[in-house]
Amino acid sequence: MALVGHPACSRADGPLILATTSSVANSGLLDIVLAAYRGGTVRPVLVGSGRALDMLAAGSADVVISHAPSRETAARAAHPSWTYHKILYNDFLIVGPSEDPAGVAGAGDAVEAMARIGQSDARFLSRGDESGTHERERELWASSGVEPEPGRLVVAGAGMGQTLRVAGSTGAYTLTDRGTYEALRESIPLRVLFEGDPRLLNTYAVIADPGNESGAVFARWLSQGAGRDVMGQALRAGTVKGFVLWPSDVAGSSPASRPH
Repeated sequence: MALVGHPACSRADGPLILATTSSVANSGLLDIVLAAYRGGTVRPVLVGSGRALDMLAAGSADVVISHAPSRETAARAAHPSWTYHKILYNDFLIVGPSEDPAGVAGAGDAVEAMARIGQSDARFLSRGDESGTHERERELWASSGVEPEPGRLVVAGAGMGQTLRVAGSTGAYTLTDRGTYEALRESIPLRVLFEGDPRLLNTYAVIADPGNESGAVFARWLSQGAGRDVMGQALRAGTVKGFVLWPSDVAGSSPASRPH
């Protein structure tokens, strides 16, 4: 499967273009899902969630997997006909060097954890790419009222996997989704320093324009059909770690939906 990191145009007789967050790919889940799909060839394009939603609006993507609730809310307001279904969730983690120079592990909540980083001399590596992770990072900085001084807030401009690798090699803190961290944890010198705050809930949704038949079919397959079973089997078997399947008895039709 070829993974690309730039926009691609979808043609009526070409592959289905899936614009998706890099975390779904980094975890290994995307490979499993696409190998099981029998509705045609799917070409994944790995971009931040904000860019993925822009691609859907422009018609350069057929379907999107996103984890940026604020951007999703704005996109649905502009395109009320789009279908929306939560499919997975996990949480964000604040990770950093084992010595934890900012004292993040002793924070009372995620906002305080970010404030401690902002007030310290430590570096923070930001995705800086309009992804769902970047969206949550900015929300946490805004709530803390503190950001690292210039030079200590370093923009990676890369996907989650590469951002974690750079943070590990430079001794920086960063915010990551659990799925990507679990996939890479044995190869990077970063440990989880803060987790468990409800503010760190991270939900994933599949979004499509019902006027795009191939995209709508894939979205239904993934959220309500055999694709959901494929994801569930991979998670139960431990083939993919760091995600939870969205509960079948909990509504997931809104960016504000929560799994419990």
